[in-house]
Formats: sequence, structure tokens, C-alpha cells
Amino acid sequence: MKTDIIVIGGGVVGSAIAYFLSKDKPRDLSVTVIEKDPTYQIGSTARSAGGIRQQFSTPENIRISQFATDFLRNISQHLSVDGDPVDVSFTEGGYLFLAQDHQIPVLYNNHQIQSSESVNVQLLDPDDLSRAFPWMNVTDLAGGSMGQDGEGWLDAYGLNQAFRKKAISQGVKYLSDEAVGLTKEKSRVTGINLKASGHLACTSLINAAGARANQVANWAGIDLAVRPRKRFVYSFSCRTPIENCPLTIDPSGVYFRPEGHQFITGCSPTADKDPDCLDFEIDYSWFEEHIWPVLANRVPAFEAIKMENAWAGHYAYNLLDQNAVLGPHPEITNFFFANGFSGHGLQQAPAVGRALSELILEGNYQTLDLSRFSFERMIRNSPLAEINVV
Repeated sequence: MKTDIIVIGGGVVGSAIAYFLSKDKPRDLSVTVIEKDPTYQIGSTARSAGGIRQQFSTPENIRISQFATDFLRNISQHLSVDGDPVDVSFTEGGYLFLAQDHQIPVLYNNHQIQSSESVNVQLLDPDDLSRAFPWMNVTDLAGGSMGQDGEGWLDAYGLNQAFRKKAISQGVKYLSDEAVGLTKEKSRVTGINLKASGHLACTSLINAAGARANQVANWAGIDLAVRPRKRFVYSFSCRTPIENCPLTIDPSGVYFRPEGHQFITGCSPTADKDPDCLDFEIDYSWFEEHIWPVLANRVPAFEAIKMENAWAGHYAYNLLDQNAVLGPHPEITNFFFANGFSGHGLQQAPAVGRALSELILEGNYQTLDLSRFSFERMIRNSPLAEINVV
């Protein structure tokens, strides 16, 4: 068997790449996506919190999200099949970053960068916060940053499926199988070995394997500093109505947002308690001991809540700088990276899909220069710093 381009990973990033590759492709170009989970339920996409924000400190990350916002606002124009409307429940509820005194310099510096990139974001002092969100305890806060539009959340699984269905309608083949190795000749990848289907030859290969990206890179003799890290999402209900609630990030790193009539919440652990992990076991003590006390302090009504559900998913965590790794390997030039999103893959998928298709079909970036995310920085040990408030 042979195909021109293989995409390993049919999650939202891999499917977005497949969509853009097939959107304006030459007629004879063949694209095959390899995805081992036929249900698309256990990968990182379906288990994500589904957020999108523009409040970054790196201009490229801001522009990536701005493209995604525009794409989502007009999603039926892009991903409709046979005229059927596409609805991924994109809710522009905003992101609210809360800050204590020591975090204010970062908040203000980020605001300057965001404003220069035309991000509609407003700085709030404690009085502003108290007026806008009367349900919030602001006594220990020094300020906040609130996105006014273009930020919110969506149905992650729905977006994945919309990209997939549109790509298939444009001629992309999805193969439900598991990649178990690569074949190489000198400095080029020549194909992949599949568990059930045998060998599939290719001209170019894209690693969009999410939390297993390092394994795929290793098959090509590449050490990719991206590791699988487990994250928990907890769903809870509250008897007291909480009106006008954005996705709120506490100074501690705990976040919460509405999800229908309930809320979801989570928090990343410290580095010393964040091992490589690919299982889906849930730690309920993390909620009881670390998250609930923060929720109850920030929103007094959250002192009386009921946990309704919980699940675990995985980040493809870039050990160097938690930013994406994009583009070709400098020596194995037909091996392309779309890895290491560290929790931002959903919101970055549209722009990354467009960018990777430009690199492969045109030879360079056409609409948004993402060369700062290249693999070369990993070799140089030169991190691209994204300065977070928390």
C-alpha cells in the first residue's frame, strides 16, 4: 500500500491538518490518517476542557487563537458537508485571569502585548471585579484581566468530528489501525508499519500522535522532549445560581467555568507531582484536598457543591517550554512535527492545520509565520517563553 502523506493521529490536530491538506490539494495527492481509537472517545481531544483564549504573551500564540476564533465563528462555511450546518457550541464566555500583588507585573506586561495584537481585553481592579462578579471573593486580589470577546469554550469532540467528516468528503482516507513502527532509507521516512494492515509507504509523514508523540519520533531515531501528562477534569453542581461566569483562573492555577447547569474545574499539579502517565485513573483526593478549598475561598457559594462526574485526559507536554513543536525535522526533512501543545491543541488546531498544509504543499509558511516553533529550538535548548499569570 502507498499514500503520499500519512498523518499519525486522528485527533483534532491531525484531522485539521488532513482537512487543510485536502482543501485545495492537487487532484492526485493522497492523504491517509491513522487513528487507533475508532470511537474517538479516549484521545486527548474528547477529554479536554474545550477552551480557547487569546490572552497569551507570545504574539504567534495570540495570532493562532485569533484565527481559530474567526474559524469557529464561521465554521459552517468551512466544514459543512452537503450543506448541513455545523454546530460545535462555541460559547464566547470569556477568560478571566485573577491576580494577586506579586502577579500584577506579569498581568500588565501581558496586557501590553495583547493590546498591541488587537486582543479585546480589559484590566480590572478589585472594585471592578466585585461589581462585575458579585458572587466572587476579591479580598485577596489585586486585579484581573478579562477577555471581552473571542474567548470561551466549545464541544471538543464535535470539532474533531467536523474536521474528520469534512476531510473524508474531500478524499482523505481514515484508517482505523495502530502504527507500530516506521521505515527509513538514509535521511527519509519511507512509510509506517501498522498492526493490522502491514506496511504503508509514503512520501511525507506528519506526527500528530498527541501524548504518544515521543514514541513516534523515537521510531525515526528522534528524541522529542514531549511527554504524556495526566490531567483531571471534575464536574460539580451548585444550588446557588452563579450568573455571568466566565472561565475563571484563580491565582492558584485552579480554573472553573460553567458547563450547562453545572461547572467543570481542574488544576495542573506541580512539576514534582506530574510524572509521565497514560492511564485514566482518577484521583478524587486532588479535588478534595487541592481544588475544593480554592473554589470555596473564591466563590463562597461553592462551599456547598456536589461532585457529579470526573474524568482524566492527557497533555502532550513539551518539557522545554510547553509550546508547540511544528514543521520538519532538520535532517529527516519529510518527517513533520505537530506536537507538544501542552493543553492548547484544540484551540491551535485550525491554524496549525493550515500552517502544516502550507509547509508541505507550498514549501514554506504562507499566512502566518510559525517558524519560532520549529524543532531546531529543541536542539539548541532555546525555549520560547510563554509567560503565564499563574
